[in-house]
Amino acid sequence: MFGIAWGIVSIVLMVAAGEGLRKGQEEQAQTLGKDVMIVFHGRTSLQVGGARAGRLVHWEDPDVPVVQAEAMDCEYAIPELEQQTVLTHSNFNNASFTVTGSYPQFGEIRSLNVGLGRFYDWNDMRDARRVAFLGSDAAKQLFSGRNPVGENVYLNDFPFVVIGVMAKKKQDSSYDGWDVNKVFIPFSAMRRDFPDKPPGTASTFDQLLVTPKSVEQHEACKREVRVALARMHRYDPNDKEACPIWDTVQEAKAFRQMTDGMKYFLGAVGVVTLLLGGLGVMNVMLVAVRERTREIGVRKAIGAPAGTILRQFFVEALIIALLSGAIGLGVAFGFCALVNMLPMPDFFAGLIPDWTSGLVAAGLLGTIAVGAALYPARRAASIDPIEALRYEAGG
Repeated sequence: MFGIAWGIVSIVLMVAAGEGLRKGQEEQAQTLGKDVMIVFHGRTSLQVGGARAGRLVHWEDPDVPVVQAEAMDCEYAIPELEQQTVLTHSNFNNASFTVTGSYPQFGEIRSLNVGLGRFYDWNDMRDARRVAFLGSDAAKQLFSGRNPVGENVYLNDFPFVVIGVMAKKKQDSSYDGWDVNKVFIPFSAMRRDFPDKPPGTASTFDQLLVTPKSVEQHEACKREVRVALARMHRYDPNDKEACPIWDTVQEAKAFRQMTDGMKYFLGAVGVVTLLLGGLGVMNVMLVAVRERTREIGVRKAIGAPAGTILRQFFVEALIIALLSGAIGLGVAFGFCALVNMLPMPDFFAGLIPDWTSGLVAAGLLGTIAVGAALYPARRAASIDPIEALRYEAGG
């Protein structure tokens, strides 16, 4: 009985732990951005058309509309320009934060949820307005707990009006620092006030942020981006050194495969435990048949048909197995609920019991219960009544 209950608990808990780890990591990955690919510029490693390898490639403003037009499987393709040496101060404090400029879709792509105010929009972009959206820690350091919306923040002494503050978020990956310690401004204002530094030019930017229209289209999107940029900058589209891409979609797929494999392995361990529990029930019922051999003989001698004996022992074994399973399911789901009341680390979303795994466990339990009950019941029904009456318990 304990073996079956423990097998059910093992299956549900192990699958729940794997699902909690997968979901926790997925949520953490989305703090960087959902299904985002960061396209960096690099150096060519292949010779093309007489151009030497080792040539430095820089993305330029004209690249953006070309990629948007030619990469049909991509939803967004937007530039990002950054400066990490901008002196920042308010009327209350000063600091040095990374200042980054991009298009209004940047907030959606990079999961910059608004805590106060708003993110910059296309009107701000069109007019190159000096408006700023602050990371939560940047706002805290510059304004010491005050409401910064509507206040001025000075970037290299240029006055920018704070229009919003990012909601606090926990981030476990980055390509240029934590978002909570940044100042976000429209790309047009960034281009005018803080252009790219040498060896860049007044029209170059740091990286291109790309998202596919769907997860299924992400490989096609990535290929189209490589081809478009390679044509614009005259390098081989297969030259990955010229166009390094951080593909968070591919990383998420790889992690999902890993956690799925872990779930299946842990589930298989639970199934083995469940099978061993079923064998335990079978052995218990076989002992019961042996100990009740004289009782079976008496019943058959007074006319009890074999079918009645078979049903009696089958039902007894089935009740033991199903009761064990019900206890196991109750303990497993109850334990998950208790654990989920505790604070969880950022990378773990808790024990997430999946009703699918519960139903699979219940189906396995039913199969094992029938198997565990059927053999002892048939043994009991096939006992010869004369031999049974001669049997001495313990003999």
